[in-house]
Amino acid sequence: MSRYLKKITAFTLNEVMVALLITTIVVGMAFSVLRLVQQQMYGISVNFERNTQVDLLRQGLWMDFNRFDRVRFDAPRQQLLFVNEVETRTYHFYDGLVVRDRDTFHIKIMEKSRYFNGEARFSGEIDALDLHTAKEHGGHRIFVFKRNAATSYLNRQDGI
Repeated sequence: MSRYLKKITAFTLNEVMVALLITTIVVGMAFSVLRLVQQQMYGISVNFERNTQVDLLRQGLWMDFNRFDRVRFDAPRQQLLFVNEVETRTYHFYDGLVVRDRDTFHIKIMEKSRYFNGEARFSGEIDALDLHTAKEHGGHRIFVFKRNAATSYLNRQDGI
């Protein structure tokens, strides 16, 4: 009879249940860590996008302030106008947006200060612009200026 009874080596039900429980715990922890990493990556990408928008606006303003001879700000229309002999460029300030010709910057500007010769200006020709972004956009400060040419003083109009 013993020749027909052969013991087969195998795991018991308890051992298999313990292995499944440990595997479930490890996989659950891995998914939790994966979720945390995904949240961190999302936060990093949002911050990067915001900072990129601010940097692109700052760069565009610097280029335009130095390329154009005349810079005017129209306060009622919230419009910044750059003019030279060849072309004109316009910035429009809306709630949560800055539109430069065909470019749109999703930045909320909390405060705009305009200056000409170091004096604050509400409207008209300016030579410096100080922008403060909202806290949700990093609370950045964008300050751009240009050196005035003689024509800025000779042809000065305080209208627009």
